[in-house]
Amino acid sequence: MSNENRMSALTWGLLLLLGLIWGGSFFFARIAVHHVPPFTLVLLRLSLAALALHLYLAGRFGIYQVLRTQWRQFLLLGLINNAVPHTLIFFGQTQMGAGLASILNATTPIWTVLIGNQLTTDERLTSAKLIGCFTGLIGTAVLLGPSVTTGGSVPFWALSLPILAAISYGFAAIYAKRFKGIAPPVVAAGQLTASSLIMLPVAVTVDQPWSLAAPPATAIAAILGLALLSTAFAYILYFRIMALAGATNASLVTLLVPPSALLLGFLFLDERLGFAEIAGMVLIGAGLLVLDGRLYAWMKHGTRTRTT
Repeated sequence: MSNENRMSALTWGLLLLLGLIWGGSFFFARIAVHHVPPFTLVLLRLSLAALALHLYLAGRFGIYQVLRTQWRQFLLLGLINNAVPHTLIFFGQTQMGAGLASILNATTPIWTVLIGNQLTTDERLTSAKLIGCFTGLIGTAVLLGPSVTTGGSVPFWALSLPILAAISYGFAAIYAKRFKGIAPPVVAAGQLTASSLIMLPVAVTVDQPWSLAAPPATAIAAILGLALLSTAFAYILYFRIMALAGATNASLVTLLVPPSALLLGFLFLDERLGFAEIAGMVLIGAGLLVLDGRLYAWMKHGTRTRTT
């Protein structure tokens, strides 16, 4: 078995941990947005995480040379992979819980496939991918339905923001392919540094952070968790999983983030999902499983084994 397909107990443990940590980002954000405006919260998340990664790298992998020569590319990547989607999600989370935001944002692989089909020559839609995208989009429509038809508890504009963030992530995933020859931690530090510089004038102009009331200890803890745990450490953990089991296996974390966010929201924020949210989550999860392709491959392999 190749390294790309090997999933040891250690790798599964790290993958579950990463799912919990990235699910925790929605949990931390839900706490923090009640006390810190979204633009400032994005700036704090990105800048603290960038600082932590620079300390972790300590100049390794030629990071400073890479930043000097590719700063324009990092600015664009930081814009569409950090600044824009984080801002959209945080504004959305002023109106919705951690679990629902994570479910909507879990549509990222669906948008990535659709965008890749239009912008690249090596990401063409197959019948399986088309079925997966269609199933996931139906799930998204189910989630949005109550707000469109009967005026649900969460306004439509807020529900649409995590979806727009997922679309931004989809464009970023395609654009990030040009960084293939650069060490992944350098790409992470580069985009976080660039996006911090993008958000600094926005937060200063719009929020005027110096005029804000000091956040309570719970919000400060949530901000630190968001920046250091769910961003800086999560990137390091993600790259470790990719080194152990490959990018395809690492992408399984997409399926683990919503359950983690739902669990944290249920245990600590008293969040509950209605029927539409549960049905939408199931459909989106099914779409992601079809997109991943391994469930079908395992079933096909099992059928072949039984008939031989």
